[in-house]
Amino acid sequence: MKRLLALLAAALLSTAAHAQDAGPVERWGSKEVTLAGPRDGNPFMDVELSATFRQGERSVVVEGFYDGQGQYKLRFMPDAEGIWEYETHSNRAALDGKRGRFTVAAATAGNHGPVRVQGLHHFSYEDGTPFWQVGTTSYGWTHQPEAVERQTLTTLAAGPFNKVRMLVFPNQDVKHQPPRFPFEGAPPKAWDFSRFNPEFFRHLEQRVGDLRALGIEADVILFHPYDKGYWGFDQMPADVNQRYVRYVVARLASYRNVWWSMANEFDYLTKKQMPEWDRYFQIVQARDPYQHLRSIHNAMVLYDHHKPWVTHVSVQSGAIAEDFERAVLFRDVYSRPVVYDEVKYEGNIDRRWGQLSAQEMVLRFWMGAIAGTYVGHSEIFKDPDDMSWLGKGGTLRGESPPRLAFFRRILSESPPEGLEPIDKWQEYPFAGKPAQYYLGYFGQQRPESWPFALAKPGLEDGMKFRAEIIDTWNMSITPVEGVFEIRKRDNYSFADKNGRRIALPGRPYMALRIVRLP
Repeated sequence: MKRLLALLAAALLSTAAHAQDAGPVERWGSKEVTLAGPRDGNPFMDVELSATFRQGERSVVVEGFYDGQGQYKLRFMPDAEGIWEYETHSNRAALDGKRGRFTVAAATAGNHGPVRVQGLHHFSYEDGTPFWQVGTTSYGWTHQPEAVERQTLTTLAAGPFNKVRMLVFPNQDVKHQPPRFPFEGAPPKAWDFSRFNPEFFRHLEQRVGDLRALGIEADVILFHPYDKGYWGFDQMPADVNQRYVRYVVARLASYRNVWWSMANEFDYLTKKQMPEWDRYFQIVQARDPYQHLRSIHNAMVLYDHHKPWVTHVSVQSGAIAEDFERAVLFRDVYSRPVVYDEVKYEGNIDRRWGQLSAQEMVLRFWMGAIAGTYVGHSEIFKDPDDMSWLGKGGTLRGESPPRLAFFRRILSESPPEGLEPIDKWQEYPFAGKPAQYYLGYFGQQRPESWPFALAKPGLEDGMKFRAEIIDTWNMSITPVEGVFEIRKRDNYSFADKNGRRIALPGRPYMALRIVRLP
Protein backbone atom coordinates (compact mmCIF):
# COMPACT_ATOMS: atom_id res chain seq x y z
CA MET A 1 0.00 0.00 0.00
CA LYS A 2 2.81 2.41 0.92
CA ARG A 3 4.56 1.57 -2.36
CA LEU A 4 1.33 2.27 -4.31
CA LEU A 5 0.90 5.63 -2.57
CA ALA A 6 4.52 6.50 -3.31
CA LEU A 7 4.10 5.66 -6.98
CA LEU A 8 0.88 7.70 -7.12
CA ALA A 9 2.60 10.66 -5.47
CA ALA A 10 5.50 10.40 -7.92
CA ALA A 11 3.07 10.35 -10.85
CA LEU A 12 1.29 13.43 -9.54
CA LEU A 13 4.60 15.24 -9.10
CA SER A 14 5.63 14.28 -12.63
CA THR A 15 2.34 15.57 -14.00
CA ALA A 16 2.77 18.84 -12.13
CA ALA A 17 6.37 19.18 -13.29
CA HIS A 18 5.30 18.70 -16.91
CA ALA A 19 2.25 20.93 -16.85
CA GLN A 20 0.33 20.91 -20.12
CA ASP A 21 0.77 24.33 -21.73
CA ALA A 22 -2.47 25.81 -23.01
CA GLY A 23 -3.25 25.59 -26.70
CA PRO A 24 -1.55 23.60 -29.46
CA VAL A 25 1.19 25.02 -31.68
CA GLU A 26 1.21 24.26 -35.39
CA ARG A 27 4.12 22.47 -37.00
CA TRP A 28 6.81 25.04 -37.91
CA GLY A 29 5.02 27.56 -35.73
CA SER A 30 6.67 29.27 -32.78
CA LYS A 31 6.21 28.04 -29.23
CA GLU A 32 7.03 30.75 -26.69
CA VAL A 33 7.81 30.10 -23.03
CA THR A 34 7.82 33.16 -20.75
CA LEU A 35 9.39 33.08 -17.29
CA ALA A 36 9.67 35.67 -14.53
CA GLY A 37 13.23 36.14 -13.36
CA PRO A 38 15.76 38.48 -11.77
CA ARG A 39 15.98 42.16 -12.63
CA ASP A 40 19.05 42.97 -10.57
CA GLY A 41 22.43 43.66 -12.11
CA ASN A 42 22.47 43.41 -15.89
CA PRO A 43 20.25 40.53 -16.99
CA PHE A 44 21.59 40.78 -20.57
CA MET A 45 25.10 40.04 -19.33
CA ASP A 46 24.67 38.11 -16.10
CA VAL A 47 21.88 35.61 -16.76
CA GLU A 48 22.25 32.45 -18.83
CA LEU A 49 19.11 30.67 -20.03
CA SER A 50 18.45 27.79 -22.37
CA ALA A 51 15.98 24.94 -22.69
CA THR A 52 15.96 21.42 -24.05
CA PHE A 53 12.87 20.49 -26.05
CA ARG A 54 12.28 16.75 -26.45
CA GLN A 55 10.07 14.41 -28.39
CA GLY A 56 10.94 10.78 -27.77
CA GLU A 57 14.65 10.32 -28.44
CA ARG A 58 14.98 13.66 -30.21
CA SER A 59 16.15 16.78 -28.40
CA VAL A 60 16.69 20.38 -29.50
CA VAL A 61 18.49 22.99 -27.39
CA VAL A 62 17.43 26.63 -27.77
CA GLU A 63 18.90 29.74 -26.19
CA GLY A 64 16.69 32.10 -24.23
CA PHE A 65 16.85 35.88 -23.96
CA TYR A 66 15.92 38.71 -21.65
CA ASP A 67 12.91 40.70 -22.88
CA GLY A 68 12.95 43.42 -20.22
CA GLN A 69 10.87 44.09 -17.11
CA GLY A 70 11.92 40.84 -15.46
CA GLN A 71 10.63 38.70 -18.34
CA TYR A 72 12.71 35.95 -19.95
CA LYS A 73 11.68 34.08 -23.06
CA LEU A 74 12.47 30.95 -25.01
CA ARG A 75 11.16 30.28 -28.49
CA PHE A 76 11.00 26.95 -30.24
CA MET A 77 9.95 25.96 -33.77
CA PRO A 78 8.72 22.33 -33.69
CA ASP A 79 9.19 20.37 -36.90
CA ALA A 80 7.03 17.36 -35.97
CA GLU A 81 3.48 16.86 -34.74
CA GLY A 82 2.68 15.30 -31.38
CA ILE A 83 3.64 15.90 -27.76
CA TRP A 84 6.82 17.83 -26.92
CA GLU A 85 8.32 18.44 -23.50
CA TYR A 86 10.86 20.98 -22.35
CA GLU A 87 13.11 21.72 -19.38
CA THR A 88 14.97 24.97 -18.76
CA HIS A 89 18.59 25.43 -17.70
CA SER A 90 19.93 28.58 -16.08
CA ASN A 91 22.55 29.94 -13.72
CA ARG A 92 19.67 31.52 -11.75
CA ALA A 93 17.44 29.33 -9.60
CA ALA A 94 14.26 31.20 -10.56
CA LEU A 95 14.74 30.15 -14.20
CA ASP A 96 16.28 26.69 -13.80
CA GLY A 97 14.48 23.36 -14.03
CA LYS A 98 11.16 24.68 -15.30
CA ARG A 99 9.27 22.01 -17.22
CA GLY A 100 6.32 21.92 -19.54
CA ARG A 101 4.53 19.91 -22.17
CA PHE A 102 2.63 21.04 -25.25
CA THR A 103 0.97 19.65 -28.34
CA VAL A 104 2.02 20.33 -31.91
CA ALA A 105 -0.76 20.17 -34.51
CA ALA A 106 -0.55 19.89 -38.30
CA ALA A 107 0.66 22.89 -40.25
CA THR A 108 -2.11 25.17 -41.44
CA ALA A 109 -2.66 26.16 -45.08
CA GLY A 110 0.25 28.11 -46.51
CA ASN A 111 2.72 26.91 -43.88
CA HIS A 112 5.31 24.77 -45.67
CA GLY A 113 8.10 25.16 -43.13
CA PRO A 114 11.44 26.93 -43.56
CA VAL A 115 13.14 27.17 -46.93
CA ARG A 116 16.00 24.72 -47.50
CA VAL A 117 18.52 24.05 -50.25
CA GLN A 118 17.20 21.47 -52.71
CA GLY A 119 19.89 19.51 -54.52
CA LEU A 120 22.84 21.68 -55.47
CA HIS A 121 21.30 24.80 -56.96
CA HIS A 122 17.70 25.29 -55.92
CA PHE A 123 15.37 25.82 -52.96
CA SER A 124 12.30 24.17 -51.52
CA TYR A 125 10.29 24.43 -48.34
CA GLU A 126 10.87 21.75 -45.75
CA ASP A 127 7.68 19.92 -46.77
CA GLY A 128 9.07 19.60 -50.31
CA THR A 129 7.10 22.42 -51.94
CA PRO A 130 9.36 24.25 -54.45
CA PHE A 131 10.45 27.75 -53.52
CA TRP A 132 10.98 29.96 -56.57
CA GLN A 133 12.81 33.00 -55.25
CA VAL A 134 11.41 36.28 -56.59
CA GLY A 135 12.82 38.67 -54.04
CA THR A 136 13.01 42.39 -53.40
CA THR A 137 15.04 44.72 -51.19
CA SER A 138 13.64 47.33 -48.82
CA TYR A 139 16.49 48.03 -46.45
CA GLY A 140 14.96 50.28 -43.83
CA TRP A 141 11.26 49.53 -44.02
CA THR A 142 11.04 48.48 -40.36
CA HIS A 143 12.51 51.82 -39.21
CA GLN A 144 9.68 53.98 -40.52
CA PRO A 145 6.53 55.47 -38.96
CA GLU A 146 3.73 52.98 -38.38
CA ALA A 147 1.66 54.23 -41.32
CA VAL A 148 4.53 53.72 -43.76
CA GLU A 149 5.24 50.22 -42.46
CA ARG A 150 1.59 49.29 -42.82
CA GLN A 151 1.63 50.65 -46.35
CA THR A 152 4.69 48.51 -47.11
CA LEU A 153 2.93 45.40 -45.87
CA THR A 154 -0.13 46.23 -47.99
CA THR A 155 2.12 46.64 -51.03
CA LEU A 156 3.84 43.34 -50.36
CA ALA A 157 0.55 41.53 -49.87
CA ALA A 158 -0.55 42.56 -53.37
CA GLY A 159 2.85 42.15 -54.99
CA PRO A 160 4.87 39.34 -56.57
CA PHE A 161 7.66 39.04 -54.02
CA ASN A 162 8.26 36.07 -51.73
CA LYS A 163 11.44 37.35 -50.05
CA VAL A 164 12.45 40.76 -48.64
CA ARG A 165 15.99 41.77 -47.79
CA MET A 166 15.89 44.04 -44.72
CA LEU A 167 18.31 45.60 -42.25
CA VAL A 168 18.34 45.11 -38.49
CA PHE A 169 20.25 48.32 -37.76
CA PRO A 170 18.80 51.59 -39.10
CA ASN A 171 20.36 53.54 -41.95
CA GLN A 172 21.76 56.96 -41.28
CA ASP A 173 18.85 59.21 -42.22
CA VAL A 174 19.53 62.94 -42.22
CA LYS A 175 15.83 63.84 -42.59
CA HIS A 176 14.11 61.43 -40.22
CA GLN A 177 15.34 59.86 -37.00
CA PRO A 178 14.31 56.23 -36.53
CA PRO A 179 11.54 55.80 -33.93
CA ARG A 180 13.58 53.29 -31.89
CA PHE A 181 17.14 52.01 -31.48
CA PRO A 182 18.63 48.59 -30.66
CA PHE A 183 20.46 49.61 -27.47
CA GLU A 184 19.59 51.59 -24.40
CA GLY A 185 20.96 55.11 -24.41
CA ALA A 186 20.53 58.26 -26.44
CA PRO A 187 21.26 59.14 -30.06
CA PRO A 188 23.46 59.67 -31.83
CA LYS A 189 26.18 57.78 -29.92
CA ALA A 190 25.48 57.62 -26.18
CA TRP A 191 24.68 53.91 -26.22
CA ASP A 192 25.06 51.32 -23.51
CA PHE A 193 26.22 48.40 -25.63
CA SER A 194 25.77 46.05 -22.67
CA ARG A 195 21.98 46.55 -22.68
CA PHE A 196 19.68 45.83 -25.59
CA ASN A 197 16.44 47.72 -26.10
CA PRO A 198 13.74 45.01 -26.07
CA GLU A 199 11.17 47.37 -27.60
CA PHE A 200 13.33 47.65 -30.74
CA PHE A 201 13.60 43.90 -31.13
CA ARG A 202 9.94 43.26 -30.32
CA HIS A 203 9.08 45.60 -33.16
CA LEU A 204 11.49 43.84 -35.52
CA GLU A 205 10.09 40.41 -34.75
CA GLN A 206 6.55 41.73 -35.12
CA ARG A 207 7.40 42.74 -38.67
CA VAL A 208 9.10 39.42 -39.38
CA GLY A 209 5.91 37.80 -38.12
CA ASP A 210 3.84 40.02 -40.42
CA LEU A 211 5.91 38.80 -43.36
CA ARG A 212 5.46 35.21 -42.20
CA ALA A 213 1.70 35.70 -42.24
CA LEU A 214 1.99 36.90 -45.86
CA GLY A 215 4.11 33.89 -46.85
CA ILE A 216 7.17 36.10 -47.42
CA GLU A 217 10.71 35.21 -46.37
CA ALA A 218 12.61 37.77 -44.26
CA ASP A 219 16.24 37.95 -45.38
CA VAL A 220 17.61 39.57 -42.21
CA ILE A 221 20.81 41.60 -42.76
CA LEU A 222 22.82 41.63 -39.53
CA PHE A 223 25.40 44.32 -40.41
CA HIS A 224 25.69 47.10 -43.00
CA PRO A 225 28.00 50.05 -43.79
CA TYR A 226 25.37 52.76 -44.25
CA ASP A 227 25.71 54.05 -40.68
CA LYS A 228 29.06 55.63 -41.66
CA GLY A 229 29.89 56.07 -38.00
CA TYR A 230 26.90 58.29 -37.23
CA TRP A 231 25.12 55.94 -34.81
CA GLY A 232 28.21 53.82 -34.29
CA PHE A 233 26.49 50.48 -34.89
CA ASP A 234 28.93 49.78 -37.72
CA GLN A 235 31.95 50.26 -35.45
CA MET A 236 31.08 48.29 -32.33
CA PRO A 237 33.74 46.12 -30.67
CA ALA A 238 33.87 42.47 -31.72
CA ASP A 239 32.56 41.22 -28.35
CA VAL A 240 29.51 43.47 -28.68
CA ASN A 241 28.93 42.28 -32.24
CA GLN A 242 29.06 38.66 -31.12
CA ARG A 243 26.65 39.25 -28.25
CA TYR A 244 24.31 41.11 -30.62
CA VAL A 245 24.36 38.23 -33.14
CA ARG A 246 23.49 35.72 -30.40
CA TYR A 247 20.65 37.91 -29.16
CA VAL A 248 19.12 38.33 -32.64
CA VAL A 249 19.35 34.60 -33.30
CA ALA A 250 17.73 33.79 -29.94
CA ARG A 251 14.83 36.12 -30.72
CA LEU A 252 14.23 35.35 -34.41
CA ALA A 253 15.36 31.79 -35.12
CA SER A 254 11.97 30.27 -34.31
CA TYR A 255 10.37 32.22 -37.17
CA ARG A 256 10.25 29.79 -40.07
CA ASN A 257 10.59 32.55 -42.69
CA VAL A 258 13.99 33.84 -41.54
CA TRP A 259 17.14 33.83 -43.70
CA TRP A 260 20.42 35.16 -42.32
CA SER A 261 22.62 37.59 -44.25
CA MET A 262 25.79 38.41 -42.31
CA ALA A 263 26.04 41.78 -44.02
CA ASN A 264 25.16 43.93 -46.97
CA GLU A 265 28.27 45.06 -48.87
CA PHE A 266 30.39 43.47 -46.16
CA ASP A 267 33.68 44.64 -47.68
CA TYR A 268 32.74 48.30 -47.10
CA LEU A 269 32.90 47.57 -43.36
CA THR A 270 36.66 47.92 -43.58
CA LYS A 271 37.39 47.48 -39.86
CA LYS A 272 36.07 43.92 -39.99
CA GLN A 273 38.45 41.38 -41.52
CA MET A 274 37.61 37.99 -43.05
CA PRO A 275 38.22 35.97 -39.84
CA GLU A 276 35.68 38.16 -38.07
CA TRP A 277 33.05 37.47 -40.74
CA ASP A 278 33.85 33.77 -40.46
CA ARG A 279 33.25 34.02 -36.72
CA TYR A 280 29.81 35.61 -37.14
CA PHE A 281 28.83 32.86 -39.57
CA GLN A 282 30.00 30.26 -37.06
CA ILE A 283 28.02 31.85 -34.23
CA VAL A 284 24.83 31.83 -36.28
CA GLN A 285 25.46 28.27 -37.40
CA ALA A 286 26.05 27.10 -33.83
CA ARG A 287 23.24 29.06 -32.16
CA ASP A 288 20.46 28.54 -34.72
CA PRO A 289 18.99 25.10 -33.95
CA TYR A 290 16.95 25.15 -37.19
CA GLN A 291 19.82 25.95 -39.56
CA HIS A 292 18.11 28.68 -41.53
CA LEU A 293 19.75 29.71 -44.79
CA ARG A 294 22.95 31.75 -44.41
CA SER A 295 24.89 33.98 -46.79
CA ILE A 296 26.67 37.34 -47.13
CA HIS A 297 26.39 40.13 -49.71
CA ASN A 298 29.36 41.82 -51.37
CA ALA A 299 30.25 45.17 -52.88
CA MET A 300 33.61 44.87 -54.65
CA VAL A 301 35.15 41.83 -52.93
CA LEU A 302 33.60 38.37 -53.01
CA TYR A 303 33.41 36.25 -49.89
CA ASP A 304 34.53 32.63 -50.28
CA HIS A 305 31.15 30.93 -50.57
CA HIS A 306 32.80 27.51 -50.49
CA LYS A 307 33.09 27.77 -46.70
CA PRO A 308 30.98 25.16 -44.93
CA TRP A 309 28.75 27.60 -43.06
CA VAL A 310 27.51 29.22 -46.29
CA THR A 311 24.29 27.68 -47.63
CA HIS A 312 23.79 29.79 -50.76
CA VAL A 313 25.49 32.54 -52.72
CA SER A 314 24.23 36.11 -52.39
CA VAL A 315 25.91 38.29 -55.02
CA GLN A 316 25.84 41.89 -56.16
CA SER A 317 26.72 42.36 -59.81
CA GLY A 318 25.42 44.98 -62.17
CA ALA A 319 26.10 43.11 -65.38
CA ILE A 320 26.30 39.39 -64.75
CA ALA A 321 22.57 38.75 -65.17
CA GLU A 322 22.36 40.62 -68.47
CA ASP A 323 22.79 37.31 -70.29
CA PHE A 324 22.44 33.68 -69.29
CA GLU A 325 25.97 32.62 -70.27
CA ARG A 326 27.40 34.98 -67.65
CA ALA A 327 24.72 34.34 -65.06
CA VAL A 328 25.59 30.63 -64.89
CA LEU A 329 29.23 31.24 -63.90
CA PHE A 330 28.92 31.62 -60.12
CA ARG A 331 26.67 28.58 -60.02
CA ASP A 332 29.40 26.50 -61.61
CA VAL A 333 32.10 27.90 -59.34
CA TYR A 334 30.33 27.38 -56.02
CA SER A 335 27.94 24.44 -56.60
CA ARG A 336 25.36 26.18 -54.43
CA PRO A 337 22.15 28.06 -55.15
CA VAL A 338 22.99 31.50 -56.51
CA VAL A 339 20.83 34.54 -55.82
CA TYR A 340 21.81 37.73 -57.63
CA ASP A 341 20.26 39.85 -54.90
CA GLU A 342 21.41 43.09 -56.44
CA VAL A 343 21.65 43.56 -60.22
CA LYS A 344 21.10 47.35 -60.13
CA TYR A 345 17.62 48.77 -59.58
CA GLU A 346 14.71 50.09 -61.56
CA GLY A 347 14.68 53.86 -61.22
CA ASN A 348 15.71 57.31 -62.41
CA ILE A 349 18.26 58.62 -59.91
CA ASP A 350 21.68 60.04 -60.80
CA ARG A 351 23.59 56.98 -59.60
CA ARG A 352 24.25 54.36 -62.27
CA TRP A 353 23.00 51.56 -60.03
CA GLY A 354 19.51 53.11 -59.91
CA GLN A 355 18.79 53.67 -63.59
CA LEU A 356 17.42 50.40 -64.92
CA SER A 357 14.33 50.53 -67.06
CA ALA A 358 11.55 48.15 -66.11
CA GLN A 359 12.38 46.13 -69.22
CA GLU A 360 16.01 45.78 -68.11
CA MET A 361 14.93 44.75 -64.62
CA VAL A 362 12.63 42.03 -65.92
CA LEU A 363 15.23 40.85 -68.45
CA ARG A 364 17.65 40.10 -65.61
CA PHE A 365 15.11 37.84 -63.90
CA TRP A 366 14.57 35.83 -67.06
CA MET A 367 18.28 35.58 -67.86
CA GLY A 368 18.95 34.43 -64.32
CA ALA A 369 16.21 31.82 -64.53
CA ILE A 370 17.46 30.15 -67.69
CA ALA A 371 20.93 30.09 -66.12
CA GLY A 372 19.49 28.09 -63.22
CA THR A 373 19.92 31.00 -60.79
CA TYR A 374 17.72 33.56 -59.05
CA VAL A 375 17.52 37.37 -59.19
CA GLY A 376 16.40 40.15 -56.85
CA HIS A 377 14.49 43.38 -57.44
CA SER A 378 14.25 46.83 -56.03
CA GLU A 379 13.45 50.33 -57.24
CA ILE A 380 14.50 53.88 -56.46
CA PHE A 381 12.90 56.95 -58.05
CA LYS A 382 13.56 60.63 -57.42
CA ASP A 383 11.37 61.86 -54.58
CA PRO A 384 11.35 65.22 -52.74
CA ASP A 385 10.65 63.49 -49.43
CA ASP A 386 13.48 60.99 -49.96
CA MET A 387 11.02 58.10 -50.04
CA SER A 388 11.99 55.05 -52.05
CA TRP A 389 11.07 51.40 -51.96
CA LEU A 390 14.75 50.49 -51.73
CA GLY A 391 15.39 52.61 -48.68
CA LYS A 392 12.10 52.86 -46.81
CA GLY A 393 9.33 50.82 -48.42
CA GLY A 394 5.89 52.33 -48.86
CA THR A 395 4.53 51.89 -52.38
CA LEU A 396 5.96 50.66 -55.66
CA ARG A 397 6.12 53.05 -58.61
CA GLY A 398 7.90 50.97 -61.24
CA GLU A 399 6.50 48.89 -64.08
CA SER A 400 8.41 45.69 -63.36
CA PRO A 401 6.37 44.19 -60.47
CA PRO A 402 3.36 43.04 -62.59
CA ARG A 403 5.78 41.43 -65.05
CA LEU A 404 7.59 39.74 -62.18
CA ALA A 405 4.27 38.37 -60.93
CA PHE A 406 3.78 36.88 -64.40
CA PHE A 407 7.36 35.57 -64.31
CA ARG A 408 6.76 33.93 -60.93
CA ARG A 409 3.64 32.26 -62.32
CA ILE A 410 5.70 30.77 -65.18
CA LEU A 411 8.31 29.53 -62.69
CA SER A 412 5.63 27.90 -60.55
CA GLU A 413 4.55 25.85 -63.58
CA SER A 414 8.08 24.53 -64.13
CA PRO A 415 9.46 21.17 -62.96
CA PRO A 416 9.62 21.08 -59.14
CA GLU A 417 13.31 20.11 -59.16
CA GLY A 418 14.20 23.54 -60.53
CA LEU A 419 15.35 24.89 -63.88
CA GLU A 420 18.67 23.48 -65.09
CA PRO A 421 20.57 24.91 -68.08
CA ILE A 422 20.15 22.54 -71.02
CA ASP A 423 23.15 23.72 -73.05
CA LYS A 424 24.88 26.53 -71.21
CA TRP A 425 27.65 27.12 -73.69
CA GLN A 426 26.04 28.40 -76.89
CA GLU A 427 23.07 28.60 -79.23
CA TYR A 428 20.31 27.21 -77.02
CA PRO A 429 19.01 29.69 -74.41
CA PHE A 430 16.96 27.04 -72.63
CA ALA A 431 16.67 25.72 -69.11
CA GLY A 432 14.42 23.03 -67.74
CA LYS A 433 14.54 19.25 -67.66
CA PRO A 434 16.12 17.56 -70.71
CA ALA A 435 13.68 15.71 -72.94
CA GLN A 436 10.76 16.88 -70.76
CA TYR A 437 10.52 20.64 -70.29
CA TYR A 438 12.25 23.64 -71.92
CA LEU A 439 11.97 27.32 -71.06
CA GLY A 440 13.85 29.60 -73.43
CA TYR A 441 14.30 33.37 -73.54
CA PHE A 442 15.50 35.60 -76.38
CA GLY A 443 16.03 38.76 -74.36
CA GLN A 444 16.55 41.86 -76.48
CA GLN A 445 16.80 39.89 -79.71
CA ARG A 446 13.89 40.31 -82.11
CA PRO A 447 13.62 37.03 -84.05
CA GLU A 448 10.76 36.67 -86.48
CA SER A 449 11.01 32.89 -86.41
CA TRP A 450 12.90 30.15 -84.66
CA PRO A 451 13.85 26.73 -86.09
CA PHE A 452 12.52 24.06 -83.75
CA ALA A 453 15.81 22.57 -82.52
CA LEU A 454 16.76 21.30 -79.07
CA ALA A 455 20.13 20.42 -77.54
CA LYS A 456 20.62 16.65 -77.68
CA PRO A 457 20.78 15.54 -73.98
CA GLY A 458 18.10 12.92 -73.35
CA LEU A 459 16.50 13.19 -76.77
CA GLU A 460 15.55 10.38 -79.17
CA ASP A 461 14.06 10.25 -82.62
CA GLY A 462 10.28 10.33 -82.59
CA MET A 463 9.76 12.32 -79.42
CA LYS A 464 6.87 14.79 -79.68
CA PHE A 465 6.49 18.25 -78.18
CA ARG A 466 4.07 21.14 -78.00
CA ALA A 467 5.17 24.78 -77.77
CA GLU A 468 3.92 28.12 -76.46
CA ILE A 469 5.10 31.65 -77.20
CA ILE A 470 5.43 33.79 -74.06
CA ASP A 471 5.49 37.57 -74.31
CA THR A 472 7.22 38.37 -71.02
CA TRP A 473 6.53 42.11 -71.23
CA ASN A 474 2.91 42.04 -72.38
CA MET A 475 2.31 39.00 -70.16
CA SER A 476 0.63 36.73 -72.70
CA ILE A 477 0.91 33.04 -73.58
CA THR A 478 0.06 31.91 -77.12
CA PRO A 479 -0.04 28.20 -78.00
CA VAL A 480 1.73 27.19 -81.21
CA GLU A 481 -0.43 25.10 -83.51
CA GLY A 482 0.52 21.52 -84.16
CA VAL A 483 2.91 18.98 -82.70
CA PHE A 484 6.67 18.93 -83.25
CA GLU A 485 8.20 15.50 -83.82
CA ILE A 486 11.99 15.45 -83.65
CA ARG A 487 14.83 13.55 -85.23
CA LYS A 488 18.60 13.84 -84.87
CA ARG A 489 20.02 16.74 -86.88
CA ASP A 490 23.74 16.68 -85.97
CA ASN A 491 26.10 15.82 -83.11
CA TYR A 492 24.60 18.50 -80.91
CA SER A 493 20.89 18.76 -81.61
CA PHE A 494 17.57 17.29 -82.63
CA ALA A 495 15.14 19.25 -84.82
CA ASP A 496 11.60 19.01 -86.10
CA LYS A 497 11.59 16.20 -88.67
CA ASN A 498 9.87 18.44 -91.23
CA GLY A 499 12.15 21.40 -90.62
CA ARG A 500 9.34 23.48 -89.16
CA ARG A 501 9.97 26.89 -87.62
CA ILE A 502 8.00 28.76 -84.98
CA ALA A 503 6.84 32.20 -86.14
CA LEU A 504 7.68 34.94 -83.63
CA PRO A 505 6.47 38.57 -83.54
CA GLY A 506 9.85 40.26 -84.02
CA ARG A 507 9.67 41.98 -80.62
CA PRO A 508 12.14 41.82 -77.73
CA TYR A 509 11.55 39.94 -74.48
CA MET A 510 9.96 36.87 -76.03
CA ALA A 511 10.21 33.39 -74.53
CA LEU A 512 9.30 29.86 -75.56
CA ARG A 513 7.96 27.04 -73.43
CA ILE A 514 8.29 23.57 -74.90
CA VAL A 515 6.82 20.50 -73.20
CA ARG A 516 7.09 16.87 -74.24
CA LEU A 517 3.86 15.07 -75.01
CA PRO A 518 3.14 11.64 -73.48
